[in-house]
Amino acid sequence: MRTKKLIILLMVAVFTLGVAGLSFSAQEIEGTVSKIEGNTLTIVDSMGKEKTVKVEGKERLKEIKVGDKVLVKDGTVTKHGLESPERLK
Repeated sequence: MRTKKLIILLMVAVFTLGVAGLSFSAQEIEGTVSKIEGNTLTIVDSMGKEKTVKVEGKERLKEIKVGDKVLVKDGTVTKHGLESPERLK
């Protein structure tokens, strides 16, 4: 009986940690670009906090400049402020 409870507890812990890991891997940041260095953007979000995020592929940053409003999700940059957001690949 005690072994069964331990196995159930272990399964619940593994499931919980797995779900928590997924939520941390999906990084999404929206704000205004304040700095560009290589393939790293520094973005000021709506709360005024600076966040640094790495973008996949340096060529994606050719269209981005300081002051642009962007959304970065899992390393992909989307430029805002256009009629339809332009996904930069």
